[in-house]
Amino acid sequence: MSFSSYLTYFLVGYSALVISLYMLSAVVPKAAFAARSLAAYLSLVICAIYGAVASIALRLVGREQIAQWTTARAFKYVMAATTGITFDIIDPKGHLKNTRPAVFIGNHQTELDVLMLGCMFPKYCSVTAKKNLKNVPFLGWFMSLSGTVFIDRQNSKDARQAMAGAATEIQKRKQSVYMFPEGTRSYSKEPDLLPFKKGAFHLAVQAGVPIVPVVAANYSHILHIKDFVFKSGKIPVKVLDPIPTTGLTTEDVDELTRSTRELMLKEMVALTAKARNQPIAMPAQSDDGVVRASGVDTTSS
Repeated sequence: MSFSSYLTYFLVGYSALVISLYMLSAVVPKAAFAARSLAAYLSLVICAIYGAVASIALRLVGREQIAQWTTARAFKYVMAATTGITFDIIDPKGHLKNTRPAVFIGNHQTELDVLMLGCMFPKYCSVTAKKNLKNVPFLGWFMSLSGTVFIDRQNSKDARQAMAGAATEIQKRKQSVYMFPEGTRSYSKEPDLLPFKKGAFHLAVQAGVPIVPVVAANYSHILHIKDFVFKSGKIPVKVLDPIPTTGLTTEDVDELTRSTRELMLKEMVALTAKARNQPIAMPAQSDDGVVRASGVDTTSS
């Protein structure tokens, strides 16, 4: 039997399993978690293959800088069809289209943030990755072909040194980047942010480009892995005004990091409350000026 025949049988069987689980979810709600998880994984594989092919084709015509954008958009539409989930992008001033180059930053809740990138990823933008991923088969090849901005942490003592090469790439290619300053997923059930790492802010200051915060409302009602919740729905995402870095130095990074995190948390709390039709809650602030509490700790009348 040929490879194509095995692949066809696999896809038919996989699809049948997903459909069966979706049907079973009418009786056993948690079956929807398995159904959407399998559907999301298959969607990701399909779009990764498409992305690799698209990256090669676009590189041949000198358009590799939009490879990650076209792959992201493909994932957006495939996921909407297979899982019923999408992100509603609120960008009335057109910052995603008009601000370039820039360092885009966003809150990081779960693995579903890959879909969030699919819905909002601007043209001429890429993710960042450690330089040692360049040589990883398939993943590294796709990243290299699609214009990923690589960060050399191996030979760097601090975040400032690690970002130096990436800053040069941004300036030379007018390539924006997207980063998650929390560094890892929070999996929070309520609007909250982990402490921010400073790498994205060092990068923006060194490159002399603005920071554009992007805030997604808390979506634990859509996906919460610990409770086996995975539902269809639309999640609002708000693009905030760019924060200029012109004239700033390394000494300003701490305050820039603190103030940006505070701004994003307030916007996240407000956006989540609006999405849930709840009163807007304001995060509590400690004596040292650091916002620590999530939006469930205090509410406004």
